[in-house]
Amino acid sequence: MADIKPATPETPATLKTQGCAETNAVDAMLPIPKLAAYGMQHVLVMSAGAVAPPLIIGAALNLSAETVAFLINCDLFVTGLAILIQSLGFPGFGVRLPVIMGVSFASVGPMVAMAQDPTIGLPGIFGATIAAGLFGLAMRPFFYRLVAFFPQLVTGTVILIIGVTLLPVGIRWAGGGAGAADFGAPVHLAVAGLVLCVILVVSRFATGFVANIAVLIGLVAGLLIAWPLGLFHLEGLATRPVLELVTPFRFGWPTFHLSAVVAMCIVMMVTLVESTGMFLAVGDIVGKPVDRPTLTRGLMADSLSTLIAGIFNTFPHTSFSQNVGLVNMTRVRSRYVTATSGFIILAVSIFPKLAFVIASIPPAVLGGAGIVIFGMVASAGLKIVGEADLGDRRNQIVVAVSIGLSLIPMAAPTFFSATMPDWTGPILHSGITLGSISAILLNLLLNSDRLGQASTEAAGHGAAPEAAGAPAPAALGRAA
Repeated sequence: MADIKPATPETPATLKTQGCAETNAVDAMLPIPKLAAYGMQHVLVMSAGAVAPPLIIGAALNLSAETVAFLINCDLFVTGLAILIQSLGFPGFGVRLPVIMGVSFASVGPMVAMAQDPTIGLPGIFGATIAAGLFGLAMRPFFYRLVAFFPQLVTGTVILIIGVTLLPVGIRWAGGGAGAADFGAPVHLAVAGLVLCVILVVSRFATGFVANIAVLIGLVAGLLIAWPLGLFHLEGLATRPVLELVTPFRFGWPTFHLSAVVAMCIVMMVTLVESTGMFLAVGDIVGKPVDRPTLTRGLMADSLSTLIAGIFNTFPHTSFSQNVGLVNMTRVRSRYVTATSGFIILAVSIFPKLAFVIASIPPAVLGGAGIVIFGMVASAGLKIVGEADLGDRRNQIVVAVSIGLSLIPMAAPTFFSATMPDWTGPILHSGITLGSISAILLNLLLNSDRLGQASTEAAGHGAAPEAAGAPAPAALGRAA
């Protein structure tokens, strides 16, 4: 393992394109064949997470298979739009980094609870989603303040927590998927192991473009083995229509229920905090630090995507953490790669047969790749945390306690159920959210006396004018 070489960046920090002036790697346009391969790699990695929420909500509402399939298409349609908004951007919206979007899992619990109320149903869920998107847009004046709460210590801890809490998901996939009757069967473990081995071999011996698509090669190899083994089920594919357009308000006009709206607005605040840490981490990985205007555009895009999601029959959207690990692993930093993923997903959304195939990828195949990718998320967090001063005892406490708290929902899912009200579910039942809030609050509590020192240091090193009069986010939690 020690001999495995990290993939060489497809684009260096700067390069010459079409003989023009040098441009940043994040803004580099790659050849179309490479964009297609890298983009498809992102699509396959996020496929299971993208289709899971519609399946869960469909089961909670006892929806027909045709209705669930349409919800998946709606989900993919908005996901494609959201990725394009974030990656390409337009005035006032979009972080313009290699970011993949999808339905927020923080919203799944509250939506399942809403599904139990016959007066709410899908129109009420979509109404709450629209309200949450409008709420997020209305919070724009406060977005820039979030940067001050995410120094390297906090950002690195959050990304480390994301990787640690995602790894059990990859492990369950490798066993055949949570709830599988034959979970842990040798056939599942063999397929997952094969995918993992292919990724490792390609990463070790290949270079350049081939090394950068190691995950894609591993997934394809896994599918080729899973099909004859009977794990890749495509029954029902023939019954799916060739073309089906996603239309707004397919289930009627949205309805607005106070309890549902409040719950979804809480989810919106949670996802904005998570996205803040995600954007800052991606900026660090690709070598393009996220400033306050960029963060504001990214969070505005999150909110706009959620608003669009409610209109087009789907659920709150946020950035997907598993794809951060893929960016960290391949070092392909061009935002046009994820934009290509967005176009691919849009195409899949209007061709139900393609959506059916992607949704049918066996969990074991995804599990072999997930162990690598989610581990890379954690390693990216370790790298960022390592740039803070971990020799300082207070910083050690921030990291240690935050990781410990983040493991509670995973180790004991009912830990808070007996004592805490239902509205706290989106916070207390998500290890990522619980750990993120812990890291923010502990850093403020233990390092509050360093705020002034951080500002002085930033100003003394030629900080931007806006930073000279405010705490330097990257310094807080790093100064000894």
